[in-house]
Amino acid sequence: MNLRQALRSSVAAITIASVAAPAGLAAPATEAAPRGVQVRVAQAKDFSRIEIAGRAVVRREGQTLVLRLGQGAAPDITRLKVAPPRWLKSAQTRSVAGGLELVLTLDDAADAKVGAADGATYINLFEKPPAAAPPAQAEAAAQAQDAPPRPNPIPAGGVVRMETKVGAGQVQLVFPWANPAGAAVFRRGGAVWVVFDAPATLDVSRAPRGLRQLTRMGAVRGADYAAVRIDSPTGTPVFAQSQGATWTITLGPGAQVEPATQIRVVRDQAGGPAGLKAAVAGATRVVRVADPVVGDTLSVVTALGPAKGLPSRREFVQMALLPSAQGLAAEAYIDDLAMSHDGDLVQIGRPSGLTLSPASTTVERAEATLGAPQAAGMPGLIDYRNWPKTGSGGFLARYNALLAAANDEAALGRDAPLAARMSLARFLVGSELSYEAIGVLNEAARRNPQVLDDPEFRALRGVAKVMARRYKEAQADFSVAILSDDPSVALWRSYAAAQLDQWPEARAQFGAGAEAFNQFSPVWKARFARSDALAALALGDLNGAEARIKLALMDKTDPVEELQTRLVQAEVVEAMGHKDRALRIYAAVSRAPIDSISTPATLKATKIRLELGKITPVDAANTFAALRYRWRGDAVELETIRALGHLYLGQGRYREALEVLRGAGTRLPNLPESVRLQADLAAAFRGLFLDGAADGLEPVQALALFYDFRDLTPLGADGDLMVRKLVRRLVDVDLLDQAAELLKYQAENRLDGVPRAQVATDLALIYLMDRKPEQALIAINASRTTILPTALNAERRLVEARALSDLGRYDHALEVLDRDAGRDAQDLRAEIYWKQKGWAQAAALFEKSLGDRWKQTGPLSAEDEGKLLRAGVAYSLAGDDAALARMQQRYSGFYDQARNPEALRVALTGVQQGQLSVGDFGRVTADNEAFAGWVAKMKTRFRDKPAPLGPPTPPAEAAKPAPKQASAATAGRG
Repeated sequence: MNLRQALRSSVAAITIASVAAPAGLAAPATEAAPRGVQVRVAQAKDFSRIEIAGRAVVRREGQTLVLRLGQGAAPDITRLKVAPPRWLKSAQTRSVAGGLELVLTLDDAADAKVGAADGATYINLFEKPPAAAPPAQAEAAAQAQDAPPRPNPIPAGGVVRMETKVGAGQVQLVFPWANPAGAAVFRRGGAVWVVFDAPATLDVSRAPRGLRQLTRMGAVRGADYAAVRIDSPTGTPVFAQSQGATWTITLGPGAQVEPATQIRVVRDQAGGPAGLKAAVAGATRVVRVADPVVGDTLSVVTALGPAKGLPSRREFVQMALLPSAQGLAAEAYIDDLAMSHDGDLVQIGRPSGLTLSPASTTVERAEATLGAPQAAGMPGLIDYRNWPKTGSGGFLARYNALLAAANDEAALGRDAPLAARMSLARFLVGSELSYEAIGVLNEAARRNPQVLDDPEFRALRGVAKVMARRYKEAQADFSVAILSDDPSVALWRSYAAAQLDQWPEARAQFGAGAEAFNQFSPVWKARFARSDALAALALGDLNGAEARIKLALMDKTDPVEELQTRLVQAEVVEAMGHKDRALRIYAAVSRAPIDSISTPATLKATKIRLELGKITPVDAANTFAALRYRWRGDAVELETIRALGHLYLGQGRYREALEVLRGAGTRLPNLPESVRLQADLAAAFRGLFLDGAADGLEPVQALALFYDFRDLTPLGADGDLMVRKLVRRLVDVDLLDQAAELLKYQAENRLDGVPRAQVATDLALIYLMDRKPEQALIAINASRTTILPTALNAERRLVEARALSDLGRYDHALEVLDRDAGRDAQDLRAEIYWKQKGWAQAAALFEKSLGDRWKQTGPLSAEDEGKLLRAGVAYSLAGDDAALARMQQRYSGFYDQARNPEALRVALTGVQQGQLSVGDFGRVTADNEAFAGWVAKMKTRFRDKPAPLGPPTPPAEAAKPAPKQASAATAGRG
């Protein structure tokens, strides 16, 4: 177990102790932080480092650094005074107006680098580099070594001005030198380095800003080199090209760039200490480049073009070669790493030799004494004692030996034995390298299909797939007939079924494998028992679940497994009704340093606290929102999203609820929790727009919410009814364009036959209310069909006739209404005759529409008053004084209560009496009031109209409640 695992296990063990403790679960008290500014000092071979907690304003006065610390307690600089680090002459503090200053005096031969990181200000002290030799001296030195000097690449003035080109998803940095210069381009972490072998000044003032490919750029000049450090996101492609004396560095994908030739780095087989060598064509110089961020020094080999480099990082025991697009760069883990070049040959080593991998003969001797992994007693067992053994050569030596034997065996052809390949697969499964084991076994099955009839092969591949969490594929291997009666495989079937929420199958298979239970390792015994406890809990067998938890805790396992079992134990305790005790367990487990365990524990604890009223819904929502991003990729994430969505719905935060639930999308579709989450999302949308939950929203808000989530509209009658309900609300508030758009989409994309004709009729009505008769006719004509209900046909005739009338095609409108004797048809005929100035026919129809209204008391409605006005005017214009007198006698008692009594009195007085002026005639014969009355009538009809498309799907069928489940706390169930 490595150091990180040991640390995690030790902290987890402390957490387990707190879970098991019956007393309080308070966290231990922490020490109070010391007051004042903290000063930390560290010493390395090549530099000293001083860190001051917090941000400080630094200024330099020659060899003196002055740090303004602000107000507060004076820092403790005893270490700086008593035992100052190398390159620091003295340190003192002084009070100034508004705060304190720390004064650091450097040695005469020292230099300093100041920066800020992790909330602290740091000062790196180091020796000043020697001054660069004049070009004349460098040339003389080159001649002294019998090397022909290259033309000086530094331009006049010693400045190389970088040019920039941006486009096609790439950023190009162009460095035009006076003559060809050697270069190295490599990546280290989040930075790309461009190093040239000439100490010129690089002017990067034209560096682009605000680009994705690079965020910051700075130039560095050394004694024998010039470099640019570029902050660039990891994974950004880097290319280098040279053309003449110009180097072009390209960042980002896009246009095709010729890749660099790969440099081969091999072991130096020559006598002497072990080392590495590489052929770097055109190598010009080995330079030592100081990295100001890391604080160490890199060894860099520059070379002339064309580009050549290493495509990936090469790790060795004492050094690493960085990925490069040009040249070589080495990161040393030792102090005496040496890199040199002789022409194109670069050599890497150290005086005592590099530590490289052991010779193959040593590996073979080490493996000769270690036998190949053999089959276990049952097909489904894992021999954790023998399978993962590596021998003295270590993991790689064992793996390489088994792999070589497997390859040799496979080379024998289709009828070759499978012993070596099965041994390799056992080693990989025993080492829990599941994906690698699956690959080996699948290749063996491809080459030798008859192996599929071998019980150990099918069981071993199924076990590897369970470890890889490919449970459905594992079930396919476990379900073959040759394994049907094997108890060890039954336990694996039980475990896989539990991960897929197949609870009855999980319980049945666990019982079938009981006799093999004790032959498994403690870890897998705990996992099998824990999964059966989840199945018992889901099926309501609380006593059985409690018994399985005790079985899972019987053997001593690693702390991580025990914490997972405690998590399931808390679920069982909660299901038994002991919520306070369950909360204590959840709270203790949530302090574990392993997110896969602490996240579901925090989720469940928050739910209980909310249920018990210990926290507010707002606090719970904040916790769920944080957990949503803390742990992702399994059932825990989905259950967190479900909990947050339900909480938002309960608070009336409908948009946030839908966004959260839809945010999970179709991720992790193989998990049962994904199906339940999609059902919750559909049920939430249905509740809003079908069951009336969104009725409390303003119509505009409801429309915006529907449009943003319209892809959730269910198919069939339910979805269409949702749209119609929303349309009714929009029509009520005169949002006719939006209502028409919704119905038009329904008619054109979702419906056919009678339902389409009905929706198209409503669409045409809305167009008429919006004074768009042409669109109304288009809607009617586009939805014609041969078989429609009688009532719907009558309604469509009325709509068509009114549209024709609004277009001035009165004769056609009357033809459409020819045989319709209904009241609405009579009213429409009267309006058409009115528009045609057929006064006698219009007046008679208006009076007939009023019927016996004159016998009733109470004021006239707006519609009846409009008909009375038109009847009076029409009789007057028709010269029917007798009818006019009759109307005046019957309706004179309604004058005082009328909305427009003067107009009504004038209309029933008659034109012949000289009482009706031109202005009065225009007022009483206007269509506005009649049209407004008709629109109001249509709105009422829309509001009260029953659903025309059949009954909606019952809620129980639309979103059946999910069966009781264990919970997402089992996300890391494996």
